[in-house]
Amino acid sequence: MQKNKEFNVKAEFCTSLSKVDLQELCDATEEAILAGGGFGWISPPANKTLQNYWKGVLLIPERVLIIGKLDNIVAGSVQLIKPAKNNEAQSHSCVLSTFFFASWARGFGLAKAVFQKAESKAREDGFKVITLEVRETQLRAIQLYEQAGFIKFGMNPKAALVNGKYIAGYHYYKEL
Repeated sequence: MQKNKEFNVKAEFCTSLSKVDLQELCDATEEAILAGGGFGWISPPANKTLQNYWKGVLLIPERVLIIGKLDNIVAGSVQLIKPAKNNEAQSHSCVLSTFFFASWARGFGLAKAVFQKAESKAREDGFKVITLEVRETQLRAIQLYEQAGFIKFGMNPKAALVNGKYIAGYHYYKEL
């Protein structure tokens, strides 16, 4: 893709997935995992496992799926996770999770669009704080979070275990 052309960038709430959107989301997920930007997976699972995962996300009331599209092709997503109803002490805070884009879709402004959509939804739902965790190896994601105003407040030195090696995870928050 040439980046000097005008591209259609969209972030949208996703409450259902067409077969095409589901497959595009699975393809983007697999590509992101292979590029080291997966959200927990170290190697891509079977396509059916990915499809079941994304279908399951849509069934969980505490999860809001926001997908990013580049020229109407699903290129990545983020989830806004709300606390359980019985968690009154943390009812002011939600979590950004599973934020990723396929490498072919990076650099077009999708991250900014998705962040704006997630933050507006969090505000609309009455949240005052968003938190997230990111692996220390995901340098571009860290840069994006910090540019979006997230503040690093801690580190878990053994947040992930990849190929027998511990990788630290950084914790961030943003007041809304």
